Amino acid sequence: MTKKVLKFGGTSLGSIDRIIHAAKIVKREYDSKNRVIVVVSAMAGTTNNLITHSETISKKFNRRELDVLLTSGEQVSSALMAGALNELGVKSKSWMNWQVPILTEGEHANSRIINMSVKGINDYLEEGGVAVVPGFQGVSKSGDITSIGRGGSDATAVAIAKIFDTDTCEIYTDVDGVYSSDPKKIPLAKKINKISYEEMLELSSLGTKVMQSSAVQTAMMYDIPLQVKSTFTNRKGTEIINQDNIDYTKVVTGVAYSKDDAKITLIGVEDKPGVAADIFEPLSKNEINVDMVIQNISADGKKTDLTFTIKRQDKNTAASLLKNNKKIKYETMQMNDKVSKISIVGAGMVATPGITYKMFRSLAEEKINIIAISTSEIKVSVIIDEQFTIRAVKKLHKTFKLD
Repeated sequence: MTKKVLKFGGTSLGSIDRIIHAAKIVKREYDSKNRVIVVVSAMAGTTNNLITHSETISKKFNRRELDVLLTSGEQVSSALMAGALNELGVKSKSWMNWQVPILTEGEHANSRIINMSVKGINDYLEEGGVAVVPGFQGVSKSGDITSIGRGGSDATAVAIAKIFDTDTCEIYTDVDGVYSSDPKKIPLAKKINKISYEEMLELSSLGTKVMQSSAVQTAMMYDIPLQVKSTFTNRKGTEIINQDNIDYTKVVTGVAYSKDDAKITLIGVEDKPGVAADIFEPLSKNEINVDMVIQNISADGKKTDLTFTIKRQDKNTAASLLKNNKKIKYETMQMNDKVSKISIVGAGMVATPGITYKMFRSLAEEKINIIAISTSEIKVSVIIDEQFTIRAVKKLHKTFKLD
Protein backbone atom coordinates (compact mmCIF):
# COMPACT_ATOMS: atom_id res chain seq x y z
CA MET A 1 0.00 0.00 0.00
CA THR A 2 1.40 3.37 -1.08
CA LYS A 3 0.92 6.67 0.73
CA LYS A 4 0.60 9.63 -1.64
CA VAL A 5 0.10 13.37 -1.66
CA LEU A 6 -2.00 14.61 -4.58
CA LYS A 7 -1.96 18.39 -5.04
CA PHE A 8 -4.40 20.15 -7.39
CA GLY A 9 -3.75 23.69 -8.60
CA GLY A 10 -6.26 26.45 -9.20
CA THR A 11 -6.80 25.71 -12.90
CA SER A 12 -7.50 22.06 -12.04
CA LEU A 13 -10.26 23.27 -9.70
CA GLY A 14 -11.54 26.17 -11.81
CA SER A 15 -15.17 25.04 -11.84
CA ILE A 16 -17.45 22.53 -10.11
CA ASP A 17 -17.10 20.21 -13.11
CA ARG A 18 -13.31 20.37 -12.79
CA ILE A 19 -13.46 19.70 -9.05
CA ILE A 20 -15.57 16.61 -9.73
CA HIS A 21 -13.09 15.53 -12.41
CA ALA A 22 -10.18 15.96 -9.95
CA ALA A 23 -12.13 14.00 -7.33
CA LYS A 24 -12.40 11.10 -9.80
CA ILE A 25 -8.59 11.08 -10.08
CA VAL A 26 -8.41 10.83 -6.29
CA LYS A 27 -10.99 8.03 -6.32
CA ARG A 28 -8.88 6.10 -8.82
CA GLU A 29 -5.95 6.21 -6.39
CA TYR A 30 -8.26 5.32 -3.49
CA ASP A 31 -9.67 2.33 -5.39
CA SER A 32 -6.08 1.18 -5.98
CA LYS A 33 -5.77 0.85 -2.18
CA ASN A 34 -3.48 3.85 -1.80
CA ARG A 35 -3.63 6.09 1.23
CA VAL A 36 -4.20 9.61 -0.06
CA ILE A 37 -3.79 13.11 1.31
CA VAL A 38 -5.16 15.76 -1.06
CA VAL A 39 -3.86 19.34 -1.05
CA VAL A 40 -5.91 21.97 -2.87
CA SER A 41 -5.39 25.50 -4.13
CA ALA A 42 -8.14 28.08 -4.43
CA MET A 43 -10.33 27.88 -7.53
CA ALA A 44 -8.76 29.74 -10.45
CA GLY A 45 -9.22 33.51 -10.14
CA THR A 46 -10.42 33.43 -6.53
CA THR A 47 -7.28 34.81 -4.91
CA ASN A 48 -6.99 37.66 -7.42
CA ASN A 49 -10.64 38.59 -6.82
CA LEU A 50 -10.08 38.64 -3.06
CA ILE A 51 -7.02 40.86 -3.49
CA THR A 52 -9.12 43.24 -5.59
CA HIS A 53 -11.75 43.38 -2.84
CA SER A 54 -9.10 44.21 -0.23
CA GLU A 55 -7.55 46.91 -2.40
CA THR A 56 -10.98 48.46 -2.97
CA ILE A 57 -11.14 49.01 0.78
CA SER A 58 -7.50 50.02 1.22
CA LYS A 59 -4.21 49.81 -0.66
CA LYS A 60 -2.64 49.14 2.76
CA PHE A 61 -5.10 46.49 3.90
CA ASN A 62 -4.16 45.06 7.30
CA ARG A 63 -1.80 42.11 6.65
CA ARG A 64 -3.33 39.91 9.36
CA GLU A 65 -6.81 40.37 7.94
CA LEU A 66 -5.48 39.89 4.40
CA ASP A 67 -4.24 36.43 5.41
CA VAL A 68 -7.67 35.60 6.83
CA LEU A 69 -9.27 36.79 3.60
CA LEU A 70 -6.95 35.14 1.07
CA THR A 71 -6.80 31.73 2.77
CA SER A 72 -10.59 31.42 2.54
CA GLY A 73 -10.27 30.41 -1.13
CA GLU A 74 -8.41 27.18 -0.32
CA GLN A 75 -10.86 26.42 2.48
CA VAL A 76 -13.74 26.59 0.01
CA SER A 77 -11.89 24.23 -2.35
CA SER A 78 -11.25 21.80 0.52
CA ALA A 79 -14.91 21.53 1.42
CA LEU A 80 -15.98 21.16 -2.21
CA MET A 81 -13.36 18.46 -2.88
CA ALA A 82 -14.30 16.49 0.27
CA GLY A 83 -17.98 16.81 -0.63
CA ALA A 84 -17.33 15.60 -4.19
CA LEU A 85 -15.37 12.61 -2.91
CA ASN A 86 -18.11 11.64 -0.49
CA GLU A 87 -20.63 11.85 -3.34
CA LEU A 88 -18.42 9.43 -5.31
CA GLY A 89 -18.50 6.97 -2.41
CA VAL A 90 -15.08 7.85 -1.00
CA LYS A 91 -14.95 8.53 2.72
CA SER A 92 -13.43 11.99 2.97
CA LYS A 93 -13.03 14.91 5.34
CA SER A 94 -11.52 18.38 5.03
CA TRP A 95 -8.99 19.54 7.61
CA MET A 96 -8.51 23.27 8.11
CA ASN A 97 -5.03 24.58 8.93
CA TRP A 98 -5.87 24.94 12.63
CA GLN A 99 -7.40 21.46 12.77
CA VAL A 100 -4.29 19.61 11.60
CA PRO A 101 -2.65 21.94 12.87
CA ILE A 102 -0.09 23.27 10.37
CA LEU A 103 2.26 25.40 12.46
CA THR A 104 4.04 28.35 10.84
CA GLU A 105 6.43 31.11 11.76
CA GLY A 106 7.36 34.39 10.15
CA GLU A 107 5.47 37.42 8.92
CA HIS A 108 1.93 37.50 7.58
CA ALA A 109 1.77 36.84 3.82
CA ASN A 110 5.21 35.21 3.92
CA SER A 111 5.19 32.58 6.66
CA ARG A 112 6.88 29.19 6.46
CA ILE A 113 5.76 25.80 7.72
CA ILE A 114 7.78 24.54 10.68
CA ASN A 115 5.76 21.51 11.77
CA MET A 116 2.39 19.82 11.77
CA SER A 117 0.66 17.14 13.78
CA VAL A 118 0.33 13.78 12.02
CA LYS A 119 -1.81 11.77 14.43
CA GLY A 120 -5.29 12.93 13.46
CA ILE A 121 -4.81 12.56 9.70
CA ASN A 122 -2.85 9.30 10.02
CA ASP A 123 -5.61 7.81 12.17
CA TYR A 124 -8.16 8.90 9.56
CA LEU A 125 -6.11 7.30 6.76
CA GLU A 126 -5.94 4.07 8.79
CA GLU A 127 -9.73 4.15 8.98
CA GLY A 128 -9.88 4.22 5.18
CA GLY A 129 -10.53 7.91 4.68
CA VAL A 130 -9.06 10.51 2.32
CA ALA A 131 -7.88 13.71 4.03
CA VAL A 132 -8.26 17.01 2.15
CA VAL A 133 -6.04 19.87 3.30
CA PRO A 134 -6.07 23.49 2.09
CA GLY A 135 -2.71 24.63 0.75
CA PHE A 136 -1.04 28.02 1.13
CA GLN A 137 -1.76 28.43 4.83
CA GLY A 138 -1.11 27.57 8.44
CA VAL A 139 -1.55 28.87 11.94
CA SER A 140 0.97 30.77 14.08
CA LYS A 141 1.89 30.01 17.67
CA SER A 142 -0.40 32.87 18.70
CA GLY A 143 -3.30 31.24 16.86
CA ASP A 144 -3.45 33.61 13.88
CA ILE A 145 -4.17 32.30 10.38
CA THR A 146 -1.11 32.80 8.18
CA SER A 147 -0.33 32.44 4.48
CA ILE A 148 2.93 31.20 3.01
CA GLY A 149 3.09 33.28 -0.17
CA ARG A 150 1.61 32.96 -3.65
CA GLY A 151 2.05 29.46 -5.01
CA GLY A 152 2.32 28.23 -1.44
CA SER A 153 0.08 25.22 -2.00
CA ASP A 154 3.07 23.49 -3.62
CA ALA A 155 5.06 24.15 -0.44
CA THR A 156 2.20 22.73 1.65
CA ALA A 157 2.10 19.56 -0.45
CA VAL A 158 5.85 18.96 -0.21
CA ALA A 159 5.88 19.70 3.54
CA ILE A 160 3.09 17.15 4.05
CA ALA A 161 5.00 14.62 1.93
CA LYS A 162 8.04 15.13 4.16
CA ILE A 163 6.33 15.15 7.55
CA PHE A 164 3.94 12.28 6.76
CA ASP A 165 6.74 10.32 5.05
CA THR A 166 4.74 9.63 1.91
CA ASP A 167 6.10 7.61 -0.98
CA THR A 168 5.50 10.31 -3.58
CA CYS A 169 4.07 13.77 -4.15
CA GLU A 170 2.11 14.37 -7.35
CA ILE A 171 1.43 17.91 -8.58
CA TYR A 172 -1.61 18.15 -10.87
CA THR A 173 -1.85 21.20 -13.10
CA ASP A 174 -3.10 22.32 -16.52
CA VAL A 175 0.05 21.13 -18.36
CA ASP A 176 1.24 17.54 -18.68
CA GLY A 177 4.71 18.17 -17.30
CA VAL A 178 7.73 20.45 -17.41
CA TYR A 179 8.70 21.68 -20.88
CA SER A 180 12.01 22.77 -22.41
CA SER A 181 10.45 26.24 -22.75
CA ASP A 182 7.03 27.87 -22.57
CA PRO A 183 4.92 25.75 -24.98
CA LYS A 184 2.44 28.62 -25.39
CA LYS A 185 5.19 30.79 -26.91
CA ILE A 186 7.53 28.14 -28.32
CA PRO A 187 5.42 25.60 -30.25
CA LEU A 188 8.39 23.24 -30.69
CA ALA A 189 9.05 23.01 -26.94
CA LYS A 190 9.30 19.42 -25.75
CA LYS A 191 8.12 17.81 -22.53
CA ILE A 192 10.96 16.73 -20.25
CA ASN A 193 10.44 13.20 -18.89
CA LYS A 194 12.94 13.52 -16.04
CA ILE A 195 14.54 16.61 -14.55
CA SER A 196 16.80 17.06 -11.53
CA TYR A 197 15.84 19.03 -8.43
CA GLU A 198 18.66 21.47 -9.19
CA GLU A 199 17.45 22.14 -12.73
CA MET A 200 13.83 22.48 -11.63
CA LEU A 201 14.86 24.86 -8.85
CA GLU A 202 16.66 27.07 -11.35
CA LEU A 203 13.72 27.02 -13.78
CA SER A 204 11.24 27.79 -10.99
CA SER A 205 13.28 30.74 -9.75
CA LEU A 206 13.55 32.01 -13.33
CA GLY A 207 9.82 32.31 -13.83
CA THR A 208 8.67 28.83 -14.88
CA LYS A 209 5.26 28.66 -13.24
CA VAL A 210 4.92 24.87 -12.99
CA MET A 211 6.14 24.71 -9.37
CA GLN A 212 7.02 27.10 -6.57
CA SER A 213 10.80 27.27 -6.04
CA SER A 214 10.71 26.84 -2.24
CA ALA A 215 8.72 23.62 -2.68
CA VAL A 216 11.35 22.26 -5.08
CA GLN A 217 14.09 23.24 -2.63
CA THR A 218 12.40 21.34 0.21
CA ALA A 219 11.94 18.30 -2.01
CA MET A 220 15.62 18.43 -2.96
CA MET A 221 16.75 18.72 0.68
CA TYR A 222 14.80 15.62 1.72
CA ASP A 223 14.95 13.69 -1.58
CA ILE A 224 11.17 13.63 -2.02
CA PRO A 225 10.23 12.31 -5.48
CA LEU A 226 7.91 14.73 -7.30
CA GLN A 227 5.75 14.20 -10.35
CA VAL A 228 4.12 16.95 -12.39
CA LYS A 229 1.00 15.72 -14.22
CA SER A 230 -1.96 17.09 -16.11
CA THR A 231 -5.39 16.90 -14.53
CA PHE A 232 -6.93 16.74 -17.98
CA THR A 233 -4.94 14.02 -19.79
CA ASN A 234 -3.65 10.57 -18.93
CA ARG A 235 -0.23 11.24 -20.42
CA LYS A 236 2.85 10.52 -18.36
CA GLY A 237 4.16 13.66 -16.66
CA THR A 238 7.61 14.82 -15.57
CA GLU A 239 9.55 13.22 -12.73
CA ILE A 240 11.60 15.61 -10.57
CA ILE A 241 14.29 13.50 -8.94
CA ASN A 242 17.93 13.30 -7.88
CA GLN A 243 20.22 14.00 -10.85
CA ASP A 244 22.19 10.81 -10.11
CA ASN A 245 19.16 8.91 -11.43
CA ILE A 246 19.06 10.75 -14.77
CA ASP A 247 20.93 9.71 -17.92
CA TYR A 248 21.58 13.05 -19.63
CA THR A 249 21.50 13.16 -23.43
CA LYS A 250 21.40 16.97 -23.74
CA VAL A 251 23.73 19.53 -22.21
CA VAL A 252 20.98 22.15 -21.88
CA THR A 253 17.64 21.01 -20.47
CA GLY A 254 15.55 24.15 -20.89
CA VAL A 255 15.35 27.82 -21.85
CA ALA A 256 13.44 30.10 -19.49
CA TYR A 257 12.55 33.77 -19.59
CA SER A 258 10.94 36.37 -17.36
CA LYS A 259 9.69 39.87 -18.05
CA ASP A 260 9.43 41.12 -14.48
CA ASP A 261 12.93 42.58 -14.07
CA ALA A 262 14.22 46.16 -14.00
CA LYS A 263 17.78 47.44 -14.40
CA ILE A 264 19.24 50.26 -12.31
CA THR A 265 22.60 51.89 -13.06
CA LEU A 266 24.38 54.28 -10.71
CA ILE A 267 26.87 56.40 -12.66
CA GLY A 268 29.85 58.04 -10.97
CA VAL A 269 29.84 56.02 -7.76
CA GLU A 270 32.79 56.51 -5.42
CA ASP A 271 35.21 53.63 -5.97
CA LYS A 272 36.17 52.66 -2.43
CA PRO A 273 35.83 49.64 -0.12
CA GLY A 274 32.36 49.19 1.37
CA VAL A 275 30.44 51.31 -1.14
CA ALA A 276 28.63 48.30 -2.66
CA ALA A 277 27.57 47.17 0.80
CA ASP A 278 26.26 50.68 1.54
CA ILE A 279 24.26 50.65 -1.69
CA PHE A 280 22.64 47.28 -1.11
CA GLU A 281 22.10 47.46 2.66
CA PRO A 282 18.80 49.42 2.55
CA LEU A 283 17.54 47.23 -0.29
CA SER A 284 18.19 44.13 1.79
CA LYS A 285 16.48 45.62 4.84
CA ASN A 286 13.42 46.30 2.70
CA GLU A 287 13.43 42.73 1.33
CA ILE A 288 14.33 43.80 -2.22
CA ASN A 289 16.21 40.97 -3.89
CA VAL A 290 19.17 41.98 -6.06
CA ASP A 291 19.90 39.56 -8.89
CA MET A 292 22.67 40.47 -11.35
CA VAL A 293 25.42 42.94 -10.44
CA ILE A 294 28.00 44.49 -12.78
CA GLN A 295 30.65 46.98 -11.67
CA ASN A 296 32.85 48.64 -14.26
CA ILE A 297 36.59 48.87 -13.66
CA SER A 298 37.46 52.38 -12.55
CA ALA A 299 39.80 54.17 -14.97
CA ASP A 300 41.02 56.75 -12.47
CA GLY A 301 40.55 54.77 -9.26
CA LYS A 302 38.05 57.34 -7.99
CA LYS A 303 34.68 56.71 -9.64
CA THR A 304 32.93 53.77 -11.25
CA ASP A 305 29.50 52.69 -12.56
CA LEU A 306 27.40 50.02 -10.85
CA THR A 307 24.53 48.20 -12.58
CA PHE A 308 22.16 45.72 -10.94
CA THR A 309 18.77 44.12 -11.57
CA ILE A 310 15.75 43.78 -9.28
CA LYS A 311 12.12 42.77 -9.68
CA ARG A 312 10.15 45.35 -11.67
CA GLN A 313 7.60 45.75 -8.88
CA ASP A 314 10.39 46.99 -6.55
CA LYS A 315 11.86 49.62 -8.88
CA ASN A 316 10.20 52.71 -7.36
CA THR A 317 10.93 51.67 -3.79
CA ALA A 318 14.55 50.90 -4.71
CA ALA A 319 14.99 54.25 -6.48
CA SER A 320 13.61 56.11 -3.46
CA LEU A 321 15.90 54.22 -1.07
CA LEU A 322 18.95 55.00 -3.20
CA LYS A 323 18.09 58.68 -3.50
CA ASN A 324 17.68 58.99 0.26
CA ASN A 325 20.80 56.96 1.13
CA LYS A 326 23.17 59.42 2.77
CA LYS A 327 26.00 56.87 2.86
CA ILE A 328 26.59 56.90 -0.88
CA LYS A 329 27.35 59.48 -3.56
CA TYR A 330 26.79 59.13 -7.28
CA GLU A 331 26.32 61.48 -10.21
CA THR A 332 23.17 60.11 -11.88
CA MET A 333 20.78 57.15 -11.72
CA GLN A 334 19.41 55.40 -14.80
CA MET A 335 16.48 52.98 -14.72
CA ASN A 336 15.20 50.64 -17.43
CA ASP A 337 12.18 48.41 -16.88
CA LYS A 338 11.85 47.33 -20.52
CA VAL A 339 14.22 44.41 -20.12
CA SER A 340 13.82 40.65 -19.85
CA LYS A 341 15.94 37.84 -18.46
CA ILE A 342 16.78 34.86 -20.68
CA SER A 343 18.35 31.76 -19.13
CA ILE A 344 19.63 28.39 -20.27
CA VAL A 345 19.61 25.63 -17.64
CA GLY A 346 21.18 22.18 -17.66
CA ALA A 347 23.09 19.91 -15.30
CA GLY A 348 25.17 18.78 -18.28
CA MET A 349 26.72 22.25 -18.51
CA VAL A 350 28.99 21.51 -15.55
CA ALA A 351 31.35 19.29 -17.56
CA THR A 352 30.84 20.83 -21.01
CA PRO A 353 33.05 23.76 -22.10
CA GLY A 354 31.92 26.40 -24.58
CA ILE A 355 28.25 26.64 -23.60
CA THR A 356 28.45 30.30 -22.61
CA TYR A 357 30.22 31.18 -25.88
CA LYS A 358 27.61 29.27 -27.85
CA MET A 359 24.80 31.17 -26.14
CA PHE A 360 26.40 34.57 -26.72
CA ARG A 361 27.23 33.78 -30.35
CA SER A 362 23.62 32.73 -31.00
CA LEU A 363 22.27 35.99 -29.60
CA ALA A 364 24.82 37.97 -31.62
CA GLU A 365 23.62 36.26 -34.80
CA GLU A 366 20.17 37.66 -34.03
CA LYS A 367 21.72 41.09 -33.38
CA ILE A 368 20.54 40.98 -29.75
CA ASN A 369 22.69 42.99 -27.35
CA ILE A 370 23.50 41.54 -23.91
CA ILE A 371 23.07 44.08 -21.11
CA ALA A 372 24.06 41.97 -18.10
CA ILE A 373 25.26 38.42 -17.40
CA SER A 374 24.94 36.01 -14.48
CA THR A 375 26.19 32.42 -14.27
CA SER A 376 26.12 29.38 -11.99
CA GLU A 377 27.26 25.80 -12.49
CA ILE A 378 24.07 24.82 -14.32
CA LYS A 379 22.71 28.17 -15.54
CA VAL A 380 23.64 31.15 -17.68
CA SER A 381 21.32 34.18 -17.58
CA VAL A 382 21.43 37.39 -19.59
CA ILE A 383 19.45 40.61 -19.54
CA ILE A 384 18.33 41.85 -22.95
CA ASP A 385 15.92 44.38 -24.42
CA GLU A 386 12.39 43.13 -23.73
CA GLN A 387 11.27 43.41 -27.37
CA PHE A 388 13.67 40.60 -28.38
CA THR A 389 12.51 38.09 -25.73
CA ILE A 390 10.71 35.50 -27.83
CA ARG A 391 13.20 35.78 -30.70
CA ALA A 392 16.05 35.04 -28.26
CA VAL A 393 14.24 32.09 -26.68
CA LYS A 394 13.44 30.54 -30.07
CA LYS A 395 17.04 30.96 -31.24
CA LEU A 396 18.53 29.37 -28.10
CA HIS A 397 15.96 26.57 -28.17
CA LYS A 398 17.14 25.73 -31.69
CA THR A 399 20.85 26.27 -30.96
CA PHE A 400 20.85 23.73 -28.14
CA LYS A 401 18.75 21.23 -30.13
CA LEU A 402 15.73 21.34 -27.86
CA ASP A 403 13.22 21.53 -30.76
